[in-house]
Amino acid sequence: MDKLRIDKWLWAARFYKTRSLACDEIVKGRVQVNEQDVKPARELKAGDVVQLRQGAVTRTVTVLALSDQRGPAPVAQTLYAETEASIAQRTEAAELRRMGTEPALTLQHGRPTKRDRRELQHQWDERWSASIK
Repeated sequence: MDKLRIDKWLWAARFYKTRSLACDEIVKGRVQVNEQDVKPARELKAGDVVQLRQGAVTRTVTVLALSDQRGPAPVAQTLYAETEASIAQRTEAAELRRMGTEPALTLQHGRPTKRDRRELQHQWDERWSASIK
């Protein structure tokens, strides 16, 4: 097998769960081959450099082998080699996510207690009461 459609290869290499998801990502312009935008029917050959965006991370891999059958993950990983710069970028992004702030820590008191809710309701009643007094 000398050439294979890129959507089939991305599916077989386990970058995407289905071929239709791979096609969608290619059409959206999130996959490039040799620094050029491609279509799902673009034929891929060994030695091509594929850039694909998965979430906030861009992965750059070199195609080592072609396969049109989806196999186990260890076999799929033999189809490509990720570049050193791509690996460094992924580990840096993972470290930034890990060291990011916890959203719950920005809250001063956390979830309001029953007493806090009563006080909030009481303030609302005084300000916005529609009853005539």
